[in-house]
Amino acid sequence: NALTHTIALSTLNFCGPNEVNHFYCDLPQLFPLSCSSTQLNELVLFVAGFIMAGTFLFLIIISYIHVAAAVLRIRSAEGRKKAFFTCGSHLTVVCLFYGTGIFNYMRLSSEEASDQDKGVGVFNTVINPMLNPLIYSLRNSDVQGVLWQILGGKWSLT
Repeated sequence: NALTHTIALSTLNFCGPNEVNHFYCDLPQLFPLSCSSTQLNELVLFVAGFIMAGTFLFLIIISYIHVAAAVLRIRSAEGRKKAFFTCGSHLTVVCLFYGTGIFNYMRLSSEEASDQDKGVGVFNTVINPMLNPLIYSLRNSDVQGVLWQILGGKWSLT
């Protein structure tokens, strides 16, 4: 995938501003800097992204259908609840990851990077990784208790 994009990017001519108006340098941020047509590159990015992300997203959805069917066969309500909470945290992380990735790569590029693009870039590179431990640790009952104490105003440093 990277080699395909590198070869396609090497066919572009860059003449003019050499400043990326974003927090990081990635393919969608390089396209507006090119003075040649980027239609082929955008098509390659879209198709490759659709195949790669679509394949794994499809597999995740299929696996979650099987997981949900297995969880629904659990007889105890407490067991079903625990299983759904475990799956829910993973599904939340997957949705955050795929949501920002789809926003970044599966749309047509604009001439200038908008503040919204930059916000999604920060979310994808900083906020998402910071949220992962929090999301997964919320399954722990001790962490849940402390969180409820903090949110309920009963938090103290002692």
